[in-house]
Amino acid sequence: MASGQAARSVGAGVYSSAQATRGQQVYQAECASCHGNALEGKGGPPLAGDAFFASRSAQPLKNLVDKIQKTMPFDDPGKLTRNQSIDIAAYILQAGKFPAGQNELSETALAQAVFPAAQGPAASAAAGPGPSFVAPEGNLAELMRALAFPNSNIIFNVQIHDPGKKAAPKPNPPEFDYVEWGSNIYPGWMMIDQAAIALTETAPLYLTPGRKCQNGKPVPVDREDWKKYVADMVDVGRLAHKASQARDFEAFVDISEKLNDACANCHRVYRDRGGRDGANRCVAAAAAPAKPAAKQ
Repeated sequence: MASGQAARSVGAGVYSSAQATRGQQVYQAECASCHGNALEGKGGPPLAGDAFFASRSAQPLKNLVDKIQKTMPFDDPGKLTRNQSIDIAAYILQAGKFPAGQNELSETALAQAVFPAAQGPAASAAAGPGPSFVAPEGNLAELMRALAFPNSNIIFNVQIHDPGKKAAPKPNPPEFDYVEWGSNIYPGWMMIDQAAIALTETAPLYLTPGRKCQNGKPVPVDREDWKKYVADMVDVGRLAHKASQARDFEAFVDISEKLNDACANCHRVYRDRGGRDGANRCVAAAAAPAKPAAKQ
């Protein structure tokens, strides 16, 4: 919020009904396939309900509009105009039972509007279990994409590229590129060492209390099968690190198969059954934990 501007609660009629109606139309066309027709969550998280508004506790409304404009739709970020993003925010406020006012939500009003501070159980849930607890920054899908996906691919790649063989140096890009530069700093087996360590030491982050799945459902951190799948990832990470330290190229065919099984066994129960839209991901079947997947 800009210095000197007085905060105004989003409950004080900061948007108009006509604006919310426009926002609903854009939402249905661009957002509903991921977030549900009634903002209830589907492949993406809910955009309504106590938990959603508690997560926005005392935050500027501008933060929500910025996120909509810059990161949504998920498969085409930046597609929405600023006005469309503001209209969608107005619709979200309407769905959250915040009253409409006489004037439309403008960029000027947006800079002053803030969500109310959460109260009661919703506030406690949003705050995490204790003062020393670091609340999750990303949802489970984001964490997987940031850590498990790239580092697993480094391990899988050893099957076809021997890290012990020197590769031809990459040509320098026309402009300095940190990614290209970084890929040459820790090459060969050192890259495999680091990927194995990353898989091993970050797997417990999948047990962080309070983390949500991309669809807004809680990660099932208390289920015994989920804990077993996390432990399996730790085990295969350690196995990969041991083989990498021994520079055992041949071992990575078997290690890659074990890593694939560790991922697939968990995905089969908690990801794949959610279907293409992901609405039921992170929800295990009511029966006992699934049996390990048969090797293909």
